Amino acid sequence: MIETRLLQYFLAVAEEQNITRAANYLHITQPTLSKQMMDLETQLGKKLFIRGKKKISLTEDGLYLRGRAQEIISLIDKTESDFRENEQNISGDVHIGCGEYKNSSAIVEVISDIINFYPDIHFHFFSSNADAIIERLDKGLLDAGILLEPEITPRYDYQKLPLKETWGILMQKNSPLANKEKIILEDLSGNPVIIPSQTSNNQRFKQIFAEHNVSLDIIATYNLIFNASLMVQAGIGPALCIGGLVTETDENNLIFRPFEPAITSNVFLFTKKYQVFSKATKLFISRLLQEL
Repeated sequence: MIETRLLQYFLAVAEEQNITRAANYLHITQPTLSKQMMDLETQLGKKLFIRGKKKISLTEDGLYLRGRAQEIISLIDKTESDFRENEQNISGDVHIGCGEYKNSSAIVEVISDIINFYPDIHFHFFSSNADAIIERLDKGLLDAGILLEPEITPRYDYQKLPLKETWGILMQKNSPLANKEKIILEDLSGNPVIIPSQTSNNQRFKQIFAEHNVSLDIIATYNLIFNASLMVQAGIGPALCIGGLVTETDENNLIFRPFEPAITSNVFLFTKKYQVFSKATKLFISRLLQEL
């Protein structure tokens, strides 16, 4: 069994890319750390490091271990935080996975109200697409996820929030479609388009376009809107996205137009079935459902 201490040592070496600097950071001697890392390689039966004269880099096995070690250490820290909760004053850490939504501001307002009354509660946001958030939920690294129209699976509990997000097209202001107030699906037929990479939204829009007999030329995919906006600015193509996420300025030359008929998505709070929540997480979930 690998000791947690060894994983922490390994992560320090991976971060510093140098045994001496890592040893100084960990407040141990360089020979001790070198031996610990060699012992770790022996224990796993894998070479984890490529040792250069001035720099240490990770092998493919080392990269894999770094990802797993980060997850393990995060889970241990989260568990210890949950057990440190004060019975009198609610405290602790709440880990939330959330996509990029216009309505995220309403969720943040709930968090702000909680922090005002319970300053010992700390919130940690993980922003990504549904696939990455579900993976972290499965591993116990997140307490709850807030996502659009998640695929229903028996291992989760779902609660629909009274929030909706509106879909449309983000494009350059000089695009021919920018002159229209609303975009119909047929406007995109045969044209290159950038779409979300997450499985649920990706499949949903492929189905919608197929039902309207619209040929969709998917030139690129994205998981966060910032990179999608850069691709639109570069002229790669318009991006299918949620409205209100990108500020339209003269500098970025971007504009958003919604679909007609409207295409919307509901927002859901979801958690693992039979999950035992900390008091801080229970408070967040109850306040979210009450105030929204």
